[in-house]
Amino acid sequence: MHPNPVFHTQADDHNLAYARQRAFGVLAVADGGAPLLAHIPFLLDDDGRTVWLHLVRSNPIARALKAPQEARIAVSGPDSYISPDWYGVSDQVPTWNYVAVHLTGLLELRPQEELHGILDRQSALFENRLLPKTPWTTGKMSEGVMARMMRQIVPCKMQVTGVDGTWKLNQNKPAAVRHSAADHVEAYGQGSDMQVLAALMRGVDGQG
Repeated sequence: MHPNPVFHTQADDHNLAYARQRAFGVLAVADGGAPLLAHIPFLLDDDGRTVWLHLVRSNPIARALKAPQEARIAVSGPDSYISPDWYGVSDQVPTWNYVAVHLTGLLELRPQEELHGILDRQSALFENRLLPKTPWTTGKMSEGVMARMMRQIVPCKMQVTGVDGTWKLNQNKPAAVRHSAADHVEAYGQGSDMQVLAALMRGVDGQG
């Protein structure tokens, strides 16, 4: 996370809403040597206090959870290189704009009987985003197949104790300079993420 406080002005509710909508991040656990990492979809409760997820049973993080462990989930948003030429003013340097939200908390294994409910809630969340497609449900699985597959994964819960978000969108630049860079991000970037990032840059209140 960038240390400049100008990039950390969003309220917890805003950061939690962003993490809830993205619902995918990098789970990190420190277990002696290098941090253990896993790329995971997750569910964040409405109150922002609990994250639900699952891991492959053979994942090193799952193996490390003999007891609850401090963990962090890094949720990344749109990002882009920013060329100094895009500001339209002199004596600027390159930078990188991005959105990132970190959720910190205590991660633990949950009883295996909770797994099916977590999977159903996860698939419902993502399938509903595909409407009007008829949602897929675990009920479409052949008898016995779902049970065999669930034996390979374990349910987990993380109690959220800390929330932080970096919204690095050129808030430290005058509005006209920031908007100029946003126009170039949108023009040269590839895909909808660059349009989102440009809109976020234009939407920053004040001049930072």
